[in-house]
Amino acid sequence: METQRLITHLRHVDLAVPDFDTQVTFYEDLWGLTRVADDSGVVFLAAEGSPEQYVVRIREASEKRLDLVAFGAATAADVDALAASLLAKGIQLISEPGKVDTPGGGYGFRFFDIDGRTVEISSDVAPRVHRKIEARESIPVRLSHVVLNSPNASATRDWYTENLSFALSDTLSHPYIGDVMYFMRCNPQHHSLAIAQGPHTSLHHASFELRGVDEYMFGTGRLLRAGVRKIWGPGRHMAGDNTFTYFFDPHGNTVEYTTELELLDEDTWHPHVYDFSQPEVTDQWGTANPMNELVAKESFNDPDRGVFVAPPL
Repeated sequence: METQRLITHLRHVDLAVPDFDTQVTFYEDLWGLTRVADDSGVVFLAAEGSPEQYVVRIREASEKRLDLVAFGAATAADVDALAASLLAKGIQLISEPGKVDTPGGGYGFRFFDIDGRTVEISSDVAPRVHRKIEARESIPVRLSHVVLNSPNASATRDWYTENLSFALSDTLSHPYIGDVMYFMRCNPQHHSLAIAQGPHTSLHHASFELRGVDEYMFGTGRLLRAGVRKIWGPGRHMAGDNTFTYFFDPHGNTVEYTTELELLDEDTWHPHVYDFSQPEVTDQWGTANPMNELVAKESFNDPDRGVFVAPPL
């Protein structure tokens, strides 16, 4: 019998950085997010096309780290059921289910995943008043997906499958080094989460969806003209069939503009294993700079200082 899936979608990704003002300016003025709330040393940024209260939280801290990744659940009962299930399996909770004290409120809890990163699950968050993104408006519609580096990616894949009912959509594999990435879904979107094989626990990248290919290209061009460092792209992946251009934010986190991520028929979908050494797998169009070891290394990021250390808020 298939396990009931209680997680519905990806909500937000929360970053801590030393140079707070520079980071906020990048995401607000260049990346195209909207400041919706702030406190001393904390800013909440929304995507104009998304009902989520915010998709990125930036916190001022002495060290760079990934504070947390947040997912949604449909009801408070589902939140309670997930917390009880994790506790029964001996998984460490950071907080018990209760009131969420961030924009939009809600009901949720936090815990450490197998790699020690903080995960939040919440329900009953008030939707934000949002709007339709217009043609040629090159700002994010929503947060698309997050990719996490793990020193044991297959174990992390299994952990999210067994404990949070994520399903495997596709795998990237290499003939000499084995599996390099697992694409995981919690709804018909090809992936809301992916797990990459890396040298340490860290954020691989966060991806933001634009309205369409035209808006994606206008956004890519805007960042290039502003002198933002491009890592890889523009191109179109095979797994997920989505467009991609990857950039560095001011603290060396990789962020992606994308669009047209594949929606699956989950009843008939069978996961593929794609050969990562084939250029058409990494980029169907053939327009991106070639994927090589140097490009791949850019996404390893710094070792996460937040492993098994809960963020202060």
